[in-house]
Amino acid sequence: MSVPTAAPARSSITRIVGASMIGTTIEWYDFFLYGSAAALVFNTLFFPTSDPLTGTLLAFVTYAIGFVARPLGGIVFGHFGDRLGRKKLLVISLLMMGGATFLIGLLPTYATIGAAAPLLLTLLRLVQGFALGGEWGGAVLIVSEHGDPKRRGYWASWPQAGVPAGNLLATAVLAVLAAVQPEADFLEWGWRIPFLLSGALVAVGLWIRLAVAESPVFLAAQAKAEQTGEREAPPIVRVLREHRREVLVAMGARFAENVCYYILTAFILVYLTGPLGLPKSTGLNAVLIASAIHFVSIPLWGALSDRLGRKPVYLFGAIGTGLWGFAFFALLDTKSFWLITLGTTVGLILHGAMYGPQAAFFSELFGTRVRYSGASVGYQLASIFAGALAPLIATALLQQFGSSFPISVYLFLAAVLTTGAVLLSRETRGEQLG
Repeated sequence: MSVPTAAPARSSITRIVGASMIGTTIEWYDFFLYGSAAALVFNTLFFPTSDPLTGTLLAFVTYAIGFVARPLGGIVFGHFGDRLGRKKLLVISLLMMGGATFLIGLLPTYATIGAAAPLLLTLLRLVQGFALGGEWGGAVLIVSEHGDPKRRGYWASWPQAGVPAGNLLATAVLAVLAAVQPEADFLEWGWRIPFLLSGALVAVGLWIRLAVAESPVFLAAQAKAEQTGEREAPPIVRVLREHRREVLVAMGARFAENVCYYILTAFILVYLTGPLGLPKSTGLNAVLIASAIHFVSIPLWGALSDRLGRKPVYLFGAIGTGLWGFAFFALLDTKSFWLITLGTTVGLILHGAMYGPQAAFFSELFGTRVRYSGASVGYQLASIFAGALAPLIATALLQQFGSSFPISVYLFLAAVLTTGAVLLSRETRGEQLG
C-alpha cells in the first residue's frame, strides 16, 4: 500500500536537491579525477612499460576495479540505508570517498616504492568504488522521496547532474594545470593537486549534507514496520527474491548509458592523445565544454520525462546514442577541435536523455523498504559490465584492429541491449512511492 505524502515547500525541496547534488558533485569529482588521471598520467607513473597503450590498459584495470567494488558498496549501504535511513549513509559515503581521493594525492609512485605503488593505488580505488556504490542510491532516493510525484523526474535528475558537474570540475582542474605547467612538472607533482583539493571539497559537502532532513517516505515506512512488528528479511534478500525482474530492467537500462558515458569522457582522451597525436588539452577542453552543456541538459530531460513518460525519453537517448557512435569517431578523426567538441557534446546530450529520467525511473521500480538496495544493486551491477569495461574494451579493440569502427559497433550493441530492456519495462511516471 502506498504511503501518500504532501509535497514539500519549494524552499525545502530546493534545499534538499542542493545538498544532494553538491555531495554528488564532490564524490563524482573524486571518481572522475581518477579516470582522467588514468588516461593521462597513471600509465607512466604507476605502470611504466615500453608500450604506451599497454600502460594505459593497466591503468584502466585499476580504474575498472573501482567499478567492481561498487555493487558491494551498493549492497552494504543499501542494507543499512533501508534499515537506518538515507541521510546517515550519505554522510559516511562522502567521508570515505574524500579520504581515499586525498590519500591518492599523497601516494609515492612506482619510481619511488616499486610495485607497492600500484597496489596501494588499487586499494584506494577499491575504497572509492565501495563508497560511490552507496552514494548514488542515497542521493537520488532522498530527493525522489521528498518530491512531488508530478515533478519527480525533474527534481530527481538534479543529483544526476552532479555527475557532469563533478566531471566538469575534475576536467577543469586538470586542464588548467596542464595549460599552466610544463609537462615535466605536471607529471612530477602537478597531478597531485586536484586529488589533495578533495579534502577541502569534502568539508564543504559534509557541512551541507548534515543539514538535510531524513526522507519522510522512509520514516513513514519505518514507523509502519515498527507498528506491525513483522520480522523482515534483509533488504537484499527481498530484492533478489521479489524484484529480480526490476533489477534486470535497471541493469539493462543502465548498460548503454554507462558504456556511452565512459567512452565519451574517458576513452576519448586515450584516442586523441594516442592514435591522433593531439595534445591532451584538446580532449580535456572538448570534454569540459561538452560537460557544461550536459549539465544543463539532464534536468531538461528529467522534466520532459514528467510530461511524456520515462520510457519514451529513455528510448530516444538509447537509440540516438547507438547511432551517434559512428558519427562521433568520424568527427574525432577530423582532428578539428570544434568538430571534436561537437561530437562529444551531441553524444552527452543524447546520454542525458537516458540519465535525466533514470533516477526517478529506478526509484519507482522498488518499494520503500527495499528501494535503496534494489536501485543501488541494479545500477551498480550494470556498471561492472558496462562502464568498468568500456575504456578497457575500447582500448583493446583499438589496439587489435587499429580502427575506431569496432568501438562504434560495440556502442551500438550496448544501445540495442538497453532499448530491449526499456521496452520490456513498465511505465512508472507518476507512481506514488510507498
